[in-house]
Amino acid sequence: MPPHRVALITDSTCDIPHELLEQYEIQVVPAYVIWGSEVLRDHVDLAPEAFYHRLAHEPVYPKTSQPTPQDLVNAYKAAQARGAEEIVIITVSSAMSGTFRAAQQTDELVSIPVHVVDAKGPTMSVGWQVLAAARARQAGGDAQAMVQAADGVRKRLQQFVYLDTLEYLYKGGRIGSAARAVSALLNIKLIVHINHETGLVEEEERTRTRSRSVESLYRGFFRHLDQHRPMRIAVLHGNCPQDAAALAERVRHEFAPAELLVSITGPVLGVHTGPGALALCGYNEG
Repeated sequence: MPPHRVALITDSTCDIPHELLEQYEIQVVPAYVIWGSEVLRDHVDLAPEAFYHRLAHEPVYPKTSQPTPQDLVNAYKAAQARGAEEIVIITVSSAMSGTFRAAQQTDELVSIPVHVVDAKGPTMSVGWQVLAAARARQAGGDAQAMVQAADGVRKRLQQFVYLDTLEYLYKGGRIGSAARAVSALLNIKLIVHINHETGLVEEEERTRTRSRSVESLYRGFFRHLDQHRPMRIAVLHGNCPQDAAALAERVRHEFAPAELLVSITGPVLGVHTGPGALALCGYNEG
């Protein structure tokens, strides 16, 4: 297969299933999980399933780090060496990570144009935009068409996330000890959504049981979609595949989406969401 004139790059927070990464020839730059003295490349040195097992049993709490500027430059140069004349790179929200800014700062270190897109969200919020760009390229679109495809999807995206516990937000420094104590005492579950204009996480609802939370997640997500238009939906999970499969089957039965993916949330986001989390992320076709 001849090389693509426009290379498509993303970071490892995208959570796109591996077979789709291969099918559309999407290049992934890994972020890092730092576990004590170990520096592990996301999805390369540390698979998601192994990560969640270790997270639940190891007393040392990991940290995360974005790809280095050199990682990005290496990815650009590798794409150029394969024959790319332009690059489109789509990154996790700039409000959550410095990856977008690093990509902007390094785009002039190669001799071909680099178009940097802020996905304004994490995980499959990134993934759906990347897939839209890949499909625009497959249809013969140039770099501008790829960026426009990603932008169009982002304007219609919805992502709702259910957190089974707030313990990992506390360990990651995202909430204080008082909030942690109250949430543990009351067994609070949290549902949040992604604001795709600001790129920030916003609280949606607090509940007390997992079953009620999953129902609220489901209803809240679909309330924001036009159910009369074709939908592309991803079910994401924090190493609870049976729950994700049941949720996906309900989506399939009730809405018959044009595309339905199930994917495990990777380590970099999983550090904060923890085991047992569930999410729905998707959009209506235009």
